[in-house]
Amino acid sequence: MINIFRTYNPLNILWLAVLLFALRIGYVYHAPATIPFTFIEPFARLWPSGANTYVLSAPLNIFLAGVLVFIQALALNRLVNQYSLLSKPSYLPALLYITLSGLFTPFLVLSAPLVCNFLLIAMLHKLFSLYKADDAKSTAYDLGMIVAIGSLIYLPFIYMFLAIWAALVIFKPFYWREWVSGIMGYITIFFFLAVFYYLKGNLATFYTIWMPLATKFPSRVNINNYNYLVLIPVILIAILCIFKIRQIFFRSYVQVRKSFQLLFMVFLIAGLAFYVKADFSLTHFLLCVIPVSIYFAYYFLYANARWFYESLFFLLLISIVYFQFNTF
Repeated sequence: MINIFRTYNPLNILWLAVLLFALRIGYVYHAPATIPFTFIEPFARLWPSGANTYVLSAPLNIFLAGVLVFIQALALNRLVNQYSLLSKPSYLPALLYITLSGLFTPFLVLSAPLVCNFLLIAMLHKLFSLYKADDAKSTAYDLGMIVAIGSLIYLPFIYMFLAIWAALVIFKPFYWREWVSGIMGYITIFFFLAVFYYLKGNLATFYTIWMPLATKFPSRVNINNYNYLVLIPVILIAILCIFKIRQIFFRSYVQVRKSFQLLFMVFLIAGLAFYVKADFSLTHFLLCVIPVSIYFAYYFLYANARWFYESLFFLLLISIVYFQFNTF
């Protein structure tokens, strides 16, 4: 299967749709009858916590989530090919995104982090463009607004603001106006939110939006032990990916090398921001799927032993499907 997606053949889009269906059909048998979906943070509308939640039937919820994942996969693939992050066009980023977005059953339903992945892809478009930009102030301002909008949907997305500054450090010489432009873009969105609070007569409670940011970082995260088993092939691919990147990384263009450094920073920021939400869920780590998909695509594009990398990917698919059909 990997060999098919190594080529930039539009027919691969059909195979992506088939894989998307195959990786989600197993969960339909065990999913509850209805699944709630909170589409925006309660503070963004001053509603009670349950008033901004839709309850959808499980098949409809999973179907809509699948449609979003499919669109995001194609958008991510276009992003990677546009900036030549893998040196040659392929459909591997889309393949890996669809695969990894089915890693855990909470990934298979509509969630705020899934919606925010659209914003993250848009951010990466603008972040990668900083390398050749003569003046990054307007781009940084736009990025600040994107992060603010993402924060209204899913509060931990606020930490993606650090990715803006990381990109400015990696791609550009220091210029304080560009750093401040990102802050101004962020403030613009929350200024209008503050006006909304004022009109509702709740301006005195506006500060409570930021209270979760002071939450103490947890020393332990409770995750079902069986979830670790499905990560075994993921960890194995990650280790092989590191070795492969070390072999050919410095033969890549400077922009590609810096882009991969930025992707690593995005991965760290997204992964460590989970503690902000009191009702922590594995869905948060959907934000990590985008950079990981690009890294894994890099490995599978340059891996040599076909029997090995095909077997490794098949093992990943089998483990995902197996844990969907078995709830233990």
